[in-house]
Amino acid sequence: MSDYQYIHVSIEDRIATLTIDHPPANAFNRQVVQELGAAFDELAANDEVKAIIITGAGQFFIAGADINEIYAVKDKPDQAEAFIRLGKEVFNKVEASEKPVIAAMNGRFALGGGLELAMACHIRLAEDGLRMGQPEINLGIIPGWGGTQRLPRIVGKGKALEMMLSGDHITAQEAYRIGLVDKVVPTGRVLREATGLAKRIISKSALPIAAIIRAVNEGLEKDLQGGLEVETAQFVALQGSEDMDEGLKAFLEKRKPEFKDR
Repeated sequence: MSDYQYIHVSIEDRIATLTIDHPPANAFNRQVVQELGAAFDELAANDEVKAIIITGAGQFFIAGADINEIYAVKDKPDQAEAFIRLGKEVFNKVEASEKPVIAAMNGRFALGGGLELAMACHIRLAEDGLRMGQPEINLGIIPGWGGTQRLPRIVGKGKALEMMLSGDHITAQEAYRIGLVDKVVPTGRVLREATGLAKRIISKSALPIAAIIRAVNEGLEKDLQGGLEVETAQFVALQGSEDMDEGLKAFLEKRKPEFKDR
């Protein structure tokens, strides 16, 4: 892995943990976003990595975009657009990853761009004390890295509009109730829980893991019939794979399968 100033990566047992470390609140400026994108590209291309966990250092997951960065381009529409498009490009890579990406949402806050990054991840775990929200309206702006699109797709139009128009924070328990996070864990345990989940996932074959992610991502952009066709195509594409043969044989022979990811 390359060396980054604000991104730390560790890889163990085919699970990569990508930690954003930009004190004091892990806010996103241009360099942090660029480093996140570059590190993610490296992990996506690394055959030794089968799952990715994204978390924050210290007392924050990610507090949002760096307000100084936004203020610096407030009268420069071209630069503002470039910054917004940069974040969108990186977050889209996360969402489109064929390796499962788990947000281990730690610390006190996941706000603005931090919540938008978490929403681009495939699975979200949150510590009990975490508060989250899309407070951009309090600054006279709107979410720019997917919040207006991913949030209503996850929690529904009404709740998403309530969160974005009020700018209010919600608790981890409320986020779980509305489906914004998939599990709430005790403070200090989210990385352990995320790692345990990643281990369970990577014990399966990488082929159906990727196929499921593709089927869900592509299918959600279509109507039901179109989504069913995507599912059919992904199912058929797995036929004849070594891992499919191994999985079926292991079931019939009442033993644990030994997948080779091919």
